[in-house]
Amino acid sequence: MASTSHLLLIAFLLSALVAFSNAGNIAVYWGQNGNEGSLADTCNTGLYSYVMISFLTTFGNGQTPVLNLAGHCEPLSGTCTGLSDDIRQCQSQGIRVLLSIGGATGSYSLSSSDDASSVATYLWNTYLGGSSGSRPLGDAALDGIDFDIEQGASDHYGELAQSLINLAGGTKVYLSAAPQCPFPDQHLGPALQAVTFDYVWVQFYNNPSCDYSSGVSGVSGAWNTWTSSFQSSTIFLGVPASTDAAGSGYIPPGDLTSQVLPAINQASNYGGIMVWSRFYDVNSGFSAAVRNSV
Repeated sequence: MASTSHLLLIAFLLSALVAFSNAGNIAVYWGQNGNEGSLADTCNTGLYSYVMISFLTTFGNGQTPVLNLAGHCEPLSGTCTGLSDDIRQCQSQGIRVLLSIGGATGSYSLSSSDDASSVATYLWNTYLGGSSGSRPLGDAALDGIDFDIEQGASDHYGELAQSLINLAGGTKVYLSAAPQCPFPDQHLGPALQAVTFDYVWVQFYNNPSCDYSSGVSGVSGAWNTWTSSFQSSTIFLGVPASTDAAGSGYIPPGDLTSQVLPAINQASNYGGIMVWSRFYDVNSGFSAAVRNSV
């Protein structure tokens, strides 16, 4: 018969195994406030496993693409090429750095399959593993593309994602998406059905029907729908880093770690949390407060 100490040890090891198997990471958006610190500073905090450079706000439908980094540097004058050193520094720490396309404001749409293919070629040659005479972020190759599509029609984004995969050939290009928590997302729903995205950071904010305004049950109910619907993707809980970062959905760190995460982190495809954004995180210390529980 096993001794009490042996039973306690077995229980401890089992709980540790469960915790390890569901250990999560933190993803963050960087680039929309010049006062949030550099990309290298962001990675050097040790808080994040994924950083999305945001945003490519204009693309598609014959438009000249526009990268907006809100005060960090000016792509048109060539002052963003120095970010290559930061990107490589982040990558050397095992952090995946992606370019986020879209955003809440901007001018973007895809008018046809050919348009999707054209945008994919532009992204591949300008920011990923291809080559171009014009690379706004310098010669470093980003790890992938993040789809933060929040306006316009949902057409052709699945084709854009598939075209990126095809262009990469045997090279891995990571694809992520940031849908809203109401399911299915009106802008990204078809793309998520058409292509398997590596990471899906669902925005559980500015959506009172499923963010923390609806309580733990509202969050966990929507979470279960997302995780069960995309079992081949790693799903993240998107949260604002402070009350100033979103109109609704802020979860105090204590509530997140004691109530919300225990209700969701047993999902086999639980990935952790996504935080909007680095600027608000700097001021609130949100990620630092929750990192050991994610």
